[in-house]
Amino acid sequence: MSQPIASQPQGQGPPGYGSNPQAGYGAPPGQYGAPPGQYGAPPGQYGAPPGQYGAPPQGYQYQNQQYTQGQPQMQPMPGQSGQPVKWMNQPEAISGCPPGLEYLTQVDQLLVKQQVELLEMVTGWETANKYKVVNNLGQQVYFAAEESDMCTRQCCGPQRGFIMHITDNMGQEVIRVQREFKCCAGCPWCAGIDCCAHFLTVESPVGHPIGYVRQMGSCWEPRYALLDADMNMILQIKGPCCICQGPCCTWDQEFNVFSKDESTEVGKISKQWTGLIKEMFTDADNFGVTFPMDLDVKMKAVLLAAVFLIDFMFFEQKQNNNN
Repeated sequence: MSQPIASQPQGQGPPGYGSNPQAGYGAPPGQYGAPPGQYGAPPGQYGAPPGQYGAPPQGYQYQNQQYTQGQPQMQPMPGQSGQPVKWMNQPEAISGCPPGLEYLTQVDQLLVKQQVELLEMVTGWETANKYKVVNNLGQQVYFAAEESDMCTRQCCGPQRGFIMHITDNMGQEVIRVQREFKCCAGCPWCAGIDCCAHFLTVESPVGHPIGYVRQMGSCWEPRYALLDADMNMILQIKGPCCICQGPCCTWDQEFNVFSKDESTEVGKISKQWTGLIKEMFTDADNFGVTFPMDLDVKMKAVLLAAVFLIDFMFFEQKQNNNN
């Protein structure tokens, strides 16, 4: 059964609208407070994804409402013995940075790759989503696993509520993303009303909200507000007016990230075409995410969480048919 959604810290109102760095990366900024006034230009290309991604360290277990995992180890993919997972080295702790988010201080782009579920592909039985998050060197940074009720996955499809557990290479849950089920949410015309807008809560560490993603009202194009822990808008996301789904749509679907006043484009979420076979028979998607290196590390985590909302809203298929 689904885990209960963590309550918000006492005194906070309900959600509303309102070291060692690796070679090839610049030195992480010294402070991670509010984001600076100017962001550097986002990179133009995504790094090439690795050929194989490894499974997360051991299995996921939910015991006494605790999300636990075994110790990390280098595991080869089935049939790929001798090819262990390439994990990104764990950075040293940084003062003021939530534990586990130190990885994000060293990157300005990520690739989010959804795993292919054979049971779902063959039978159409909706299974919990799993994702690998890697950097542009092909090193795995995080592993994300959905927690949701089996019945809601079959009956509610992409509209279902979920908890996304994001763990690092030590098997520790460093980010938790939560979405409540709303039967009437999703239409951009009505998204100005809270009960009709999709809403994500992002926590790091678990139980401490660091930001939110809220669907915004619009005439047609999908729009999202990225909010900090105090419900202040920091960034906006604007998607394309026409979002094409299916094997014939061989181009990337781009969701541009803008500053609060929409004067500067600071990043991008791009749903990448995964090939004819995957697009036709599975709902496994690839997303590229770019952002400024000097962006507040908490907002990087919120931007990563927005990928899951976009995937569920537009690219998650029910019973292997486009929703």
